[in-house]
Amino acid sequence: MKPELISRNRSFNGWHCRYQHLSIANHCDMTFSIYLPALVEDKKLPVLYWLSGLTCTDENFMQKAGARRMASDLGLILVAPDTSPRGEGVADDPAYDLGQGAGFYLNASQAPWEENFKMYDYIVFELPEIINTHFPANGNQSISGHSMGGHGALTIGLKNPGSYKSISAFSPIVNPSSCPWGIKAFRNYLGEDEDCWSEYDACMLFSNQNNNQLSPILIDQGEDDEFLKEQLLLENLEALTNNSKSNIQIQRHPGYDHSYFFIETFIDRHLQFHASHLG
Repeated sequence: MKPELISRNRSFNGWHCRYQHLSIANHCDMTFSIYLPALVEDKKLPVLYWLSGLTCTDENFMQKAGARRMASDLGLILVAPDTSPRGEGVADDPAYDLGQGAGFYLNASQAPWEENFKMYDYIVFELPEIINTHFPANGNQSISGHSMGGHGALTIGLKNPGSYKSISAFSPIVNPSSCPWGIKAFRNYLGEDEDCWSEYDACMLFSNQNNNQLSPILIDQGEDDEFLKEQLLLENLEALTNNSKSNIQIQRHPGYDHSYFFIETFIDRHLQFHASHLG
């Protein structure tokens, strides 16, 4: 279904737009933001999908990350979907870390979430089909994200080798099966069978992956991040990658926290990383 334009703003000679459409995967209306550089007037361009974190919408990254200038220079289309289904009739929870705003980029199998919370299918299949059909995209794509969205970018990239030219993450939840945010989400969305959880856990996916098939991965983490020790558990992924020959870069940054101040500081590095692999 053709997406409906909500708003349109000129930015760095390109256009920042918001769209809404009826999602087949999630059985409700979904919203996404897209930045189209001026270069799309001359040719089709590659796409970088950005997945945001808990409580965010499609607007946080576009308004706070300062990514449009570099995306314009590099000729990258930016696509930022919402973090979950929303609206009347969509299941929700009073807590910030479950329900609307907290989709965790998985396919829920438990009531009452299974009807609408199919964010994995939405990100991997439905949204790219919409973008490639209705916008000047050339079919090459990469994926990135922050926190819960970093979890989504890593797991989606690892589960779909060859579909994404490159993968990156800021402050990702890398081992959700072992942290409070992830355990709560997985029990509610997926049930008590922890074998199902492993399908959405970057550490478990990485340990079972053929590293020769991995797309290049870039991870940046602030060392003053208040969620690093209890929720993000980056050291668990570092332990798996230290002795591997995979194409993964992990860099820690003293003094930086979990906020968009950290993201805007290093977003150009991520965009250039993706552009180098997207061609």
